[in-house]
Amino acid sequence: MYQDVLIPTDGSDGTRQSITHGLTIADRFGATIHALSVVPEGPLGTLQNDAATPAAHRAVERIEAEATRDGVEAVTAVEQGVPHEVILEYADEHDVDMIVMGTQGRTGLDRVLVGSVTERVVRMADVPVVTVRLTDEIRITDAAEAERIARKTLAAEADAVEADEPTVIEEPHRTSASWIVPFETDGSTVHVHVDALSGDARIARCAE
Repeated sequence: MYQDVLIPTDGSDGTRQSITHGLTIADRFGATIHALSVVPEGPLGTLQNDAATPAAHRAVERIEAEATRDGVEAVTAVEQGVPHEVILEYADEHDVDMIVMGTQGRTGLDRVLVGSVTERVVRMADVPVVTVRLTDEIRITDAAEAERIARKTLAAEADAVEADEPTVIEEPHRTSASWIVPFETDGSTVHVHVDALSGDARIARCAE
C-alpha cells in the first residue's frame, strides 16, 4: 500500500519520534523514505541565516543514515520556499503515499512554526498525514480498543448505507503513536489509522 513515505524534517531533536515512526512504516511495507528539509523563504525568510542550508543537509543525511542502518531505501532533498507549500508540491511530484510529521519543533517560535506547517499540510494534503506528538502519553494501548474505534469510524463513513461487516485481515499494530487497523469491506481493502494519543481516526483506502 505504501511505496513512498515522506518525512519532512527541520533537524531538531523534536523530529526524533516522527523519524522513527516513518522508518517503522517504511520497513513494514517495503517503502522508500523521502527525507525533505525546507530552508524557509517568503514570509519566514527572516529566520534564515548562513547556517540554515548546511543544517538542512545534515538533517536529511541523518535520516538517510538511519534508513541505511535499518535496511530502508532513502532519497534526500533540500529545497527553498514556503515550508508547507514545498512539502505538498514534493509529495505530489514524487507520488508520495504518506507524510509523517512531528507537531513541534525545537522550542519557542520554532514550536509555533512547525505546528503551523503541520496543520497546513494535514488540512491540504491529498494523501494520509501521520502526525506524531512529542510529549503526550499513549492513551490507547490495547489492539481491541483500536479496532473498536476503527470500526466506529468505518460505520460513520457508511452513514447507514447497507454494507458487509468489515473483516480485520491482519492484527492491528502500533507504530510509535498510531495504530494501523487493516480491513476488507465490500471487496476492497482499507487501513484505518487510529491516533494512540487522541483516539482520532483516519481512513486510508488502498489502491485497486
